[in-house]
Amino acid sequence: MDADAWNARYATRDFVWSVEPNVFVERHCRELEPGDAIDLAAGECRNAVWLAGRGWRVTAVDFSSVALDKGRRLAEQAGVEVTTVEADVRTWEPDGAVDLVVVAYLQLPTTERLAVLGRLPGWLRPGGTLVLVAHDRTNIEHGWGGPPDPDVCYELDETVAALTGLDVQVAEVAERSVATPDGERIALDTLVVAHRPT
Repeated sequence: MDADAWNARYATRDFVWSVEPNVFVERHCRELEPGDAIDLAAGECRNAVWLAGRGWRVTAVDFSSVALDKGRRLAEQAGVEVTTVEADVRTWEPDGAVDLVVVAYLQLPTTERLAVLGRLPGWLRPGGTLVLVAHDRTNIEHGWGGPPDPDVCYELDETVAALTGLDVQVAEVAERSVATPDGERIALDTLVVAHRPT
């Protein structure tokens, strides 16, 4: 979907997603020493706001102006500061290297996505961390929710292969519990946590 389609989706209700951070982002970032962070394809900035609350200096990047407006409101309610940048992640570059890059549910066709992922190692300072979580392709048949288009879903091996130069600590198809009106469901996510060598 393009920016207009995402703007329309984000305009339909107060918050499309939870205002709480993604469970994997929280799990793999809570012990990190705060520094400079990028939340790429930040959406409504739930992860960015959580990180800012833990002392991170966060830049949240998304091409949906509506989502970023919500993110600024969420940051204000939380009493934290998040820098928002309306930009296309396919071409955007940071001003300098950072200590943490979070990518949560970036949906792009495979070729475009792998090109973006290939740039991420260069955004990290030595010792910096990448936390990536996304809808896994196996989720379409075996999980709950997420997009039905396999081209915007992730495959673990090709994702890891795109992150040249990083030391990968976690690479798995992870189960994520989702509360629904019909009870708990399980979604299957690609999860990668990696560090740039010092």
